[in-house]
Amino acid sequence: MPTIKHDAFFRRHPVFAGEELSEYLSSGGETGARTRESLVGYHTKTGRLVRVRRGLFAVIPPGANSDTYPIDPFLIGSRLTPDAVLSYHTALEFHGRAYSVWRQLTYLASRPLEPLTFRRHLYRGVRFPEALIRAGKEQFGVSTAERAGMSLRVTSLERTLVDVLDRTHVSGGWEEVWRSLETVEFFNLDRVVEYALLLGKATAASKVGYYLEEHRESLMVEERHLKALRSRRPRQPHYVDRRRGGDGSLVTAWNLVLPTEVVERSWAEVT
Repeated sequence: MPTIKHDAFFRRHPVFAGEELSEYLSSGGETGARTRESLVGYHTKTGRLVRVRRGLFAVIPPGANSDTYPIDPFLIGSRLTPDAVLSYHTALEFHGRAYSVWRQLTYLASRPLEPLTFRRHLYRGVRFPEALIRAGKEQFGVSTAERAGMSLRVTSLERTLVDVLDRTHVSGGWEEVWRSLETVEFFNLDRVVEYALLLGKATAASKVGYYLEEHRESLMVEERHLKALRSRRPRQPHYVDRRRGGDGSLVTAWNLVLPTEVVERSWAEVT
């Protein structure tokens, strides 16, 4: 089977799902599952393709070592499910705003797969928030970006701000989230507030409100932004980390009991 025949597809799809290959083959008059399996089997044996998981493949350039050639983890994460969206800390990394580089990638999906480890990277899926599913707004604040000539979906910085504050435990913890967000000089605050309210979580709205109030001057936060979020705060003080028990500091304006190191920014003292 000559390798040049499908080079155009391989050049345009450094990482691809089996369905994408099937569509390409069908467009050229090549149909049938056996045709795809034969093609994949041939190129896997020659080292041109690497199987990431069932139904997902990465292309190795001619002459490169298939065992050591670097495969873009963002592209892998974006192709794990048909509706995968790079999110949380992974979105911060993609936008170049993460304080630390991780070997764990997180994506949103309607039906996330079981965690996958591939070449020292761990890929974890998170289901779209229920409030968004009910409203049919899973794609709110999702951007399309290009990577190595391929399009992928990633949460915008505005949605990412809310998501990482809402679920700090999947985003690296408070210090990582705080330091990462502080590298962003501008947010569309109307979109931030709109998404925070759409999420329908009182605690998330309060966390976002607290963060914006703490950065009121640098982010040019207006009182209307804080007022909208304050109207959704919990009615009673709420521990953001129940595992700490009584350890925390009450922020009365937002009815939040936050870890003391967050309120005092104790990590800033470390040089």
